[in-house]
Amino acid sequence: MAKNLVIVESPAKAKTINKYLGKDYLVKASIGHIKDLPSKGLGVDVEHNFEPTYELIPDSKKRNNKKIVAELKKAAKEAEAIYLAADPDREGEAICQHLAEEIVPKRPAKPAYRVMFNEITKRAVNAAFEHPRQIDGNLVDAQQARRVLDRLVGYKVSPLLCRTIGGRLSAGRVQSVALRMVVEREREIEQFVKTEYWTIAANLSSKLPPAFDSRLLKIGEQTVKTSGFDQELKKNEVLINDETKAGEIVAEAEKQSFVVSDVTTKERKRNPVPPFITSKLQQEASRKLGFAVKKTMMLAQKLYEGVELGDEGSVGLITYMRTDSTRVSDAALGEVRDYIDRQYGADYLPEKAVYYRSKKDAQDAHEAIRPTEVPRTPDSLAKYLKPEELKLYRLIWQRFVASQMTPAVFDQTTIDIQAGRFIFRATGSVQKFDGFLKIYQEGRDEKTEEDDEAERRLPVVEKGETLKLNSITPEQHFTEPPPRYTEATLVKALEEKGIGRPSTYAAIMSTIQEREYVEKIQGRFHPTALGKTVNDLLIDGGFDDLFNESYTARMEEELDEIEEGKIRWTKALREFYDKFEGDLKQFQHYIKDIKEKSVPTEEVCLKCGTQGMVQKWGRFGPYLKCLNCDATRDAEPPAGADGAGNSTEPQVAGEEPEPEVCELCGKQMQLKRGRFGPFLGCTGYPECRNIRKIGKTGVAAPAPVPLDEKCPVDGAQLVKRVGRYGEFISCSNYPKCKYIKQETVGVSCPRPGCKGEIVVKKSRRGKAFYGCSEYPNCNVVYWDKPVLETCPQCNAPFLLEKTTKKQGTFRYCANEDCGYKSNETPEPIVKPPASRPSRSPAS
Repeated sequence: MAKNLVIVESPAKAKTINKYLGKDYLVKASIGHIKDLPSKGLGVDVEHNFEPTYELIPDSKKRNNKKIVAELKKAAKEAEAIYLAADPDREGEAICQHLAEEIVPKRPAKPAYRVMFNEITKRAVNAAFEHPRQIDGNLVDAQQARRVLDRLVGYKVSPLLCRTIGGRLSAGRVQSVALRMVVEREREIEQFVKTEYWTIAANLSSKLPPAFDSRLLKIGEQTVKTSGFDQELKKNEVLINDETKAGEIVAEAEKQSFVVSDVTTKERKRNPVPPFITSKLQQEASRKLGFAVKKTMMLAQKLYEGVELGDEGSVGLITYMRTDSTRVSDAALGEVRDYIDRQYGADYLPEKAVYYRSKKDAQDAHEAIRPTEVPRTPDSLAKYLKPEELKLYRLIWQRFVASQMTPAVFDQTTIDIQAGRFIFRATGSVQKFDGFLKIYQEGRDEKTEEDDEAERRLPVVEKGETLKLNSITPEQHFTEPPPRYTEATLVKALEEKGIGRPSTYAAIMSTIQEREYVEKIQGRFHPTALGKTVNDLLIDGGFDDLFNESYTARMEEELDEIEEGKIRWTKALREFYDKFEGDLKQFQHYIKDIKEKSVPTEEVCLKCGTQGMVQKWGRFGPYLKCLNCDATRDAEPPAGADGAGNSTEPQVAGEEPEPEVCELCGKQMQLKRGRFGPFLGCTGYPECRNIRKIGKTGVAAPAPVPLDEKCPVDGAQLVKRVGRYGEFISCSNYPKCKYIKQETVGVSCPRPGCKGEIVVKKSRRGKAFYGCSEYPNCNVVYWDKPVLETCPQCNAPFLLEKTTKKQGTFRYCANEDCGYKSNETPEPIVKPPASRPSRSPAS
């Protein structure tokens, strides 16, 4: 029987560790926390120094906590010593504290030790067990302070939101700040005023190729302004802000001689970036791999805890993935330098190891995220890892190896050209030595001038050389509003502002989406109507000073100070609560006022015609209610629309926009707001349930257009509609009849015995694909378009057509055994369009 019990959080971690410890050790998993604050009730005694009350986590469908605790208790009773080996952070320390309280026998008392390791390797595990320590009370206090803070905010504010707005809502000390950042960015975009400006490019040729573009830099002594439009125009700047001015400059410049006035070439080095910390891994995985923050952390957890590698068994492949330190152990530095020297040669190896400075509040007890063994290359692990695990491992491996390689070297050339009173400038960059870029290049959120330079090659020219003007082109531009946040840029912004910590970013991203406060459209966060309502209610109601960036960042600093033993956790909580209590009372008065208050207006009810609707507050913000018939409508039209959903774009003089009329019953449509934003609904509701969605521009979708075709299901007229993926044809009796006419490509389904045809379908993300009309009875599907052309090689009845940037348009055989491919796109065979009735929409 094993003498020692080792407790970790997960079975995967237990399995990996177990093989490094001998038969004297039994390794078991707690499956995360075993204790927490109660699920019902506050669980914090505010009057008695914020004393928390913990209880065993109740059993659930996914986890039998009572059984886990009972098994751990039994194992601890039989062991001579207990080793607590949860993750090396605040959360892990709290897990160990709760295990010590519940699992470790008191009579007779048995020794309990805390062991920590940043990587699950034989070397690291053995070293940790050779130097066990006691649980760090400061780390436990820091975790407890965060947990109590979050409970106080969530438990006292969230119910007020639910009672005011309705639904399952929540507020959070950090999540509400993240939501505020998204909402404020959206309003910046809505209020942004575009500035027109023009640039002028001259395409020139020298004695040697290639021809190149240069930009107008100066007019006399004044620099042409092309950025910094949020600042006033300086005396030495000039703005080309209309077509007339641009045309005058072009006309004058065309008459000038273009002479090289200055040529400078200097060497520029580009240094490698540090190995990953948590936030940088999340950002890069989002940019390069398209992974959500939550997904990145789940995959990293698997790589850290261990993956089966054939005869080797379970092996931990990366170091601990929740870290804000760029520190690397001396052993790992020696290993990676040996690998670089052996694989890439001395030119790629710096004279000394490269050390990176962590940010001031980083926990340097941790290391950066790196492979546990550099010789385990991504290619060597390809047969063991799932595709997504391999992608993430490759990213981590490449970044770490590149971080210890030599800089890349470029020759940067700048050519200034005098043309009368104008100066044009061309810049270009040529790589002399790839250095670390041989294996890794960091992704970017937005394209930079450096990227443009790298794509621009310049000829060799001499000072005083006269160049040939090939063309001169004015180009109109408008300033752009700040971009909406992606997961990567929101994590970056939170990190830069000191909000949240490595362990919290994934939860923040998940919560604001799961609560439907934001929605992700083309990878960017848009606040929903509900999100804006919740944010405005919190900020206007009195929490402006609590849910803001600077205060939240300061609270994070105090949690760090608790961890370092500089302040007591109860003192930090008391300072917070005194402020919070005042804000809470103000918020309670505010929501009471807005719920009870009915503000009279002059608005006329579109349903019964009664004047004097009142403004009230609901789930999606302010709304108007008729006191006569109880009809409601949105109080504020979305940007670009009026109260009836008409566009507010300038009208032709004397014209009034026609009110939108329901095409089903003839009654007027009115603006409403739902969980997915504004829409037009019929005033005849509930007898008529017709609706039309309003787009981001504030303009409602056009009314369905009747066609000279009958529905094959119920004989009603077919109509053309506009949906989220474009135009489609359906029955006019929708939603009673759900018939949708499918677009065919003129190719029969190749599956033997199937009588279906290949039709155009749309994925959930709006991407077109091609499948059988008899789905789900037939699951034939293609991503590329089937074209009615016989394969000249195997006589298959059709080919697939694909277009790429590199190869252009080509056709190939769908039969993988054939392999036919043609770059010539022949004239399409004309065939009368066909369609088959379907009783369900395209997938």
